[in-house]
Amino acid sequence: QVQLVESGGGLVQAGGSLRLSCAASGRTFSTYAMGWFRQTPGKEREFVAGISRGGSNTYYADSVRGRFTISRDNAKNTVAVQMNSLKPEDTAVYYCAAATARVGELGSRYDYWGQGTQVTVSS
Repeated sequence: QVQLVESGGGLVQAGGSLRLSCAASGRTFSTYAMGWFRQTPGKEREFVAGISRGGSNTYYADSVRGRFTISRDNAKNTVAVQMNSLKPEDTAVYYCAAATARVGELGSRYDYWGQGTQVTVSS
């Protein structure tokens, strides 16, 4: 089992940057594909970015490609997403998630979820 704890959320002006981190417990972190999702009230949780077990493959939603960068450090059991050029529409609660299956865009592929961290982008 994996426990995930996100950090790094906050309030930022449009055009600014934030870096979200997710710390994972357990000694098997490298066996999980990792993903970041986000959710706003009344909407479905949506895929933001994903990274393969070894970190060699990354995937992004069209809405964030070119602005967000996902990375992981298996030695430190962490995954992060660097978010640049933030827009008000990026405002959401951001969740990291771990999957025993391959990384994908469907939330149902992920087995473990963090509690989320709020990101608010003001215009």
